[in-house]
Amino acid sequence: MGDATQDAKKSSSFDLVEKEIAHTVEQAELSLIRFQENREGSEDLQNCIDCLNQLRGIFTLIELQGGTVLCQETIAVANEVPVGASDDKNELLSAISQAIFVIHRYIDYFDRRREDHPELLLGVINTLRTAREAKPLQDSYFFEVDLARQAPAGLSESVEPTIFAYRTRRMRHMFQIGLLTLLSKREKDIGLRLLSRASLGFQKLCGTASLARLWELSHLASEVMHEKHMLISPSRQRLFMRIERYARELAKVGSVAAAKHAADTILRDLIYILSLSGSGNPAVTGLLQSLNVETDNFDEQKLVAHRHYLMGPGSDVLSSLSKALHEELDQLKDKLDMIERGIEGSDEHYADILAGLRRLGDTLWMVDLRQLSDLSKSVAKDLNSWLEDGSRPSHDELMKLADAVLNIEQAVKHLEDEGLTSETDRMASLSEEKKSSPFLNEAHVVVVGESKSAISLAKRAITAYLESGGDKLHLANIQQNLAEIEGALIIVSQIKAAKTLNAIERCIKDKLLDADDRPAEHVLETLADALTSLEYFVESLSRSESGNGDLLKLAEDSVKALGY
Repeated sequence: MGDATQDAKKSSSFDLVEKEIAHTVEQAELSLIRFQENREGSEDLQNCIDCLNQLRGIFTLIELQGGTVLCQETIAVANEVPVGASDDKNELLSAISQAIFVIHRYIDYFDRRREDHPELLLGVINTLRTAREAKPLQDSYFFEVDLARQAPAGLSESVEPTIFAYRTRRMRHMFQIGLLTLLSKREKDIGLRLLSRASLGFQKLCGTASLARLWELSHLASEVMHEKHMLISPSRQRLFMRIERYARELAKVGSVAAAKHAADTILRDLIYILSLSGSGNPAVTGLLQSLNVETDNFDEQKLVAHRHYLMGPGSDVLSSLSKALHEELDQLKDKLDMIERGIEGSDEHYADILAGLRRLGDTLWMVDLRQLSDLSKSVAKDLNSWLEDGSRPSHDELMKLADAVLNIEQAVKHLEDEGLTSETDRMASLSEEKKSSPFLNEAHVVVVGESKSAISLAKRAITAYLESGGDKLHLANIQQNLAEIEGALIIVSQIKAAKTLNAIERCIKDKLLDADDRPAEHVLETLADALTSLEYFVESLSRSESGNGDLLKLAEDSVKALGY
């Protein structure tokens, strides 16, 4: 209710000065244009700065916080532009021009929606700060939360120093692998799950100590980022890099480090991620309520969509471009498939493919994807030569054409995720992977699916065994299931994974099946680490023949730590 009242107050104040704001923005823009045309015009530069100062005063008066900060940062950059600025100041002038454009768009946005979301402006604010070599503002800069309610400084769980050191090293290793996976932007789901598991492990070790709050928030944040497919932005990568320093301190200093308070900026960023997630997880909603954080409908999905609107038509153009390219590629793939199956093969059919390849090449050239354009035009040229000679492409030549189309399709998918980058264009020159038997490929898919199921089943069986107080009936089939997939992994040349699985089997037999007493907690935790890491490695095999080697190494290290 408070936010609604505040927005209503801003709205009525805005109506009184709307015309003045629009006029001042227009004058700032015209003054900047005149200065760019004649850089000796000191009066034009000063007029632009005066207009921005006037806008800052108005935004402060009507309490549009984002507009106020954006004007402050734009003025700071403008003050670094000298009269007679040479070309080396073009970056600063470009940043000012973009900022004025966004101010104009944000005024229009607020006028239509009557909602103030200053976080939408963080991107352009940080562009300005980077241009003048200042530190970027954190994602939660405009987010308010009372962090005074932190857990009192206390002690970590009563764990023997040797066990504490052993577990923290294991958890830190898992956290690091998850972080590296996140930084490389590959297998991001696995990376987030590793961060979540490691953070939960640290939270248990810290017990009631102050640092437990950091690990609780880190665990929940990585959980909701995975659940809601949230962005892995550079700022969030940096956030988890900062959190890793606390893992390092726990591993090196010991349990006394658990009494340390985490930096407020880190805690605020993590809570902000939770508030943006829109997650219905009771642990998340309960924590936000305990901190008096009001959750509304403005989640990350809306934040991204509204930010795209402010930054102009770029994202829409890319979306339209990728859609058009996909439609063209789908038609080409359908026609090639019909030829391969012997359904079609007329001159007209080949002529349609030739025309499609040429259109594709022209479109890619227009958006400066030159290597991809050359690839499309090259196979079009080959096809045209065959048609002029009255011949037809052989099976191998047809496969080469199909490979080119699939290569371009992969590049278009990359374009959707990363935008128009040099990496997108380089995908034209990806070397053709070594062809394997279709039967082996099918076996690979089956092995991955069955291995994931068997490992997941083993984890559930062990959990049931523990919850039942040690009833070994729950473990009756576990060895047989794991032994079956061990052989399957060998068939698809995953020898190391098979050896690791064999070590896990022996550990389960010795520590659970044949032992009279329940094993120590740290043994169970390490066994769970080994199974989880191996499960994630097998999952990574579904996207790559070699899989994520770091995950396999983590599983190997876990079984070695158990003595196998």
